[in-house]
Amino acid sequence: MHILVTNDDGVTHPGLLALVQSMQQVGEVTVLAPDRNWSASGHVKTLHRPIRVRQTELADGTPAFTSDGAPSDCVALAALGFIEKPIDMVVSGINPYANMGDDVTYSGTVTAAMEAAINGLPGIAFSLDSPLDFPGVKDFGPAANIAGQIVKEAAKHELPRNTLLNVNIPFLFLEDIKGLRVTRLGLRVYRNELVRRDDPYGRPYYWIGGEAPTGVPEEGTDIGAMNDGYVSVTPIHMDMSAHDYMDEMQHWDWGNLGG
Repeated sequence: MHILVTNDDGVTHPGLLALVQSMQQVGEVTVLAPDRNWSASGHVKTLHRPIRVRQTELADGTPAFTSDGAPSDCVALAALGFIEKPIDMVVSGINPYANMGDDVTYSGTVTAAMEAAINGLPGIAFSLDSPLDFPGVKDFGPAANIAGQIVKEAAKHELPRNTLLNVNIPFLFLEDIKGLRVTRLGLRVYRNELVRRDDPYGRPYYWIGGEAPTGVPEEGTDIGAMNDGYVSVTPIHMDMSAHDYMDEMQHWDWGNLGG
């Protein structure tokens, strides 16, 4: 199996290295990751400028490619032919923070897996639910171990077209993780605020700030699984149509639109 590994934190991030080392135990690995941090970049397609790619090495000497494009650009480059050997699976991560609920629309980690699905490839995003204020060096080992197990199992099954897996892993020792739950997206609670400041010339500029998001730990959701100490695996389909609401909208008074 040929696995493309990418992330949104940049090619030098330790979470990427841990994921690459885990995937090397599963199959052949090619690395194509951004040359800088693209956290919370969302689903980007770079059309207004050329994208450049160069060769580099990870901290353990593993050869890699790095691009000045977004995570989704990296996947598109690989899928469209920059990587000549056919790709069997795309894995993204390991992100140092959870991507649950509405986070999936912001996350470069998850949208890299979305780009894989758009290109007809299985995509899996991995995130570690570590605290924002953790003072020490994060150990991605347990999460990488779990990622390897999940990729092996996913490889046995054919993901439906336009479907990806979003995996969140508790920030616990491996022996303290209770197991795995297949979940749905939960409800994130954001506490965003707009911070206005002035530059030295008196011109205003803005930061979108606020406290770290929380969530509703409802049973059956990714947030509930994290809260209970379980790995969360959420299948996400790219068809975001509100199918149930379409029937109700058929009864709206649309007037004489279209004559």
